[in-house]
Amino acid sequence: MKNCILISLPGNQQLTGVLASKLNMQVGDIEMRDFPDGESYIRINSNVQNKIVILICNLVHPNNKILPLMFIAKTLKELGAKKICLITPYLPYMRQDKRFKSGEAITSILFASLISNWVNFLITIDPHLHRITNLSDIYSIDSISVLHSTKLIAEWICNNVDSPFIIGPDEESRQWVDEVAKLVSAPYAIIEKTRYGDREVSISMPDIREKDKTPILLDDIISTGTSMLVVTQQLLTQGFNSPVCICVHALFDEKTVNNLLNAGVQKIVTCNTIHNTFGQIDIAYLIVEEILRLKFD
Repeated sequence: MKNCILISLPGNQQLTGVLASKLNMQVGDIEMRDFPDGESYIRINSNVQNKIVILICNLVHPNNKILPLMFIAKTLKELGAKKICLITPYLPYMRQDKRFKSGEAITSILFASLISNWVNFLITIDPHLHRITNLSDIYSIDSISVLHSTKLIAEWICNNVDSPFIIGPDEESRQWVDEVAKLVSAPYAIIEKTRYGDREVSISMPDIREKDKTPILLDDIISTGTSMLVVTQQLLTQGFNSPVCICVHALFDEKTVNNLLNAGVQKIVTCNTIHNTFGQIDIAYLIVEEILRLKFD
């Protein structure tokens, strides 16, 4: 792919290396640093004239990354880049997709408007779609690729868990739970959840009788882990085996991990869309295949 060049923002070197190796693609040189007052310095040291520039920038914890990303994208265009593709395995600002209370900012729409001004292609994995059904509803970008991790998750379950029972901690998880359960030919159930705040929920357990199976708690995101924690406690109280928690995007911290393991979770497994020690499910080849399909050249 001679007409393409990869540019990695800080913290994305591993994925960039895989893409460069598998796609035989040049990695561009970029200089980034902060001035003493915290302002960003950006310099593109590679020739990008008439090239497709693929920016690798995982936008987890996005607020300190957005300005540098904008400066880079705008500078690339000024230097003659033909088009810009943004690869962000985790796409943030998808939760606040409506005005729940008077005066709230609908940040999913505002964030989408920002990103849409800078890039021509967007590649991401399993965005948190709920009331917004398609990214194209809020992103005005030439090409949007939404990749899915369900096959990879199903493969991991098949290779590592005997007699799984897939459980979704809330209705929003159904889209992942339903697909994974079909792929592994396992029964599944969706729990009814009521959320009272970021760290307070109540659940209503369905009648699950397969207590000889291994519960797999599956969701797209684990952040505070509150839902997983409450479900785990209920399962163990009712005599189920210790569950395995699986998610696509690991937004949790060490406290969440400790809470889950101390509650009786036997294992936490995630995709590596966000770097963490539990990222056993590799999504890099999904992105490689998508770039080849798009045929940027």
